[in-house]
This record gives sequence, structure tokens and C-alpha cells, in this order.
Amino acid sequence: MFETIFNSTDLGTTLEIDKTLICILAALLMGFVISIDYYIITLQKDRSRSMAVSLVVLPAVISVVIILVGGSIARAFSMAGVFALIRFRSAPGDAKDITFVFTAMAAGLSVGMGYLTLGAAVTVIICLVMFVICKLGYGMPKRPEKVLRITIPEDMNTQGLFDDLLDKYTSKSSLYRVRSINLGTLYELTYNIVLKNEGTEKELIDELRCRNGNLNIQITVREAGEQQL
Repeated sequence: MFETIFNSTDLGTTLEIDKTLICILAALLMGFVISIDYYIITLQKDRSRSMAVSLVVLPAVISVVIILVGGSIARAFSMAGVFALIRFRSAPGDAKDITFVFTAMAAGLSVGMGYLTLGAAVTVIICLVMFVICKLGYGMPKRPEKVLRITIPEDMNTQGLFDDLLDKYTSKSSLYRVRSINLGTLYELTYNIVLKNEGTEKELIDELRCRNGNLNIQITVREAGEQQL
């Protein structure tokens, strides 16, 4: 029975059962390693169960496709047509998620072509590099960016009004918006800032209140889509 499943005279395909199963199991193992690495270095709020499961099975699926295609150009074009119909309907992930997807595909392609050692090497090296980079915090800001909004009277000059205080409490500051509020009787200055020391918001606000006439002052975490420093 298994010979009729793995051997097709119509398609000219002959698959060796033991080698095929070894390739599939190896691909699943590599996918499992990639999935574990994704789960470890991704923050809990950003983790996706569907993504983790997909990373496990994707190398096996790719390897089976490559095994079936073999050296047949006709079958390669047929498979390409089938995969062109597939669309990912979930929300797109970030660049890190895409990197994991391509790593899983590379592992599957390597196994499907018979390069099990290469697939294992790619899996281990890429996962190790991603793990080290994320644990070292490479590319991450040392302190979070925040938004400082200061309300001032309309007759107050905004030029360099708070520069000395911002230099004292922040390592970076940038004024990027000035707008009138309260029917033009007040102005709101919005800054992007990075505090030198966490927990100094109260001291900064107290000193700013002495300058703006005790009007409203607000410090919040920078919202997505707002201008960065």
C-alpha cells in the first residue's frame, strides 16, 4: 500500500519512504527550535499563538513542496501557481516576525533539497543571533521617549522659554508643535523628550509650573504615529 502512495508512475515520481520521513521530522524539529526562539525573545503582549504554530509546521510544508517538485519544471510552475493563491489574512507582523518566517522557509528549502546539515546550521545560527541581539537590547533606546505638553498664556514668548530646564532634566528634547487652544487665549507647546533619569517627572513639572503661570502640564509616553526625535 505504501509503495503506491510514495511511487507514482504517472508523474514519474519515486520517493524513498525513510528519507522522506527523515526530512519531514528534521524540518519539524528545526521549525520547533525557531518557534521556541521566537517565543523567548518576543514580548508577551506581542506574541502570537498562530505565528508560533506556523513557524513549527512551515519548514515541513516547504520541504515537502521541494521534494514533490524535484527536478520537474512543470511541477515547479504548478506549485508556484498554487502558492500564488494563498494570502495571509492575519494582521502583518513586524520585521522580526518576517525574519522568523524567512528563516523557517530557508530551513524547509534546505531540508527539502537534502541539505539537512545546512538546514540545521541555518536554524541554530539565525536563532542564536536573534536571541543574542534581543537580549543585548541592540537598537533599543536606553530610555523611553515621552511627550511633554506645556500650556502657556498667549502673550508669552515661546522662543527658548524652557530650554534651560529641558537641558537640566532631559538628554534629548525637540519642540515639534505649537498650537492655540481655548479660543486662542492659550498656546500648547508639544515636545518629544527623553529624561536623563526616570522618576524626575515631578521635579520637571514643578519647575515648569513656575514659568507657565501654573497652567496645565502633561507628560505621557510617546504615542504611535507621533513624530520621533
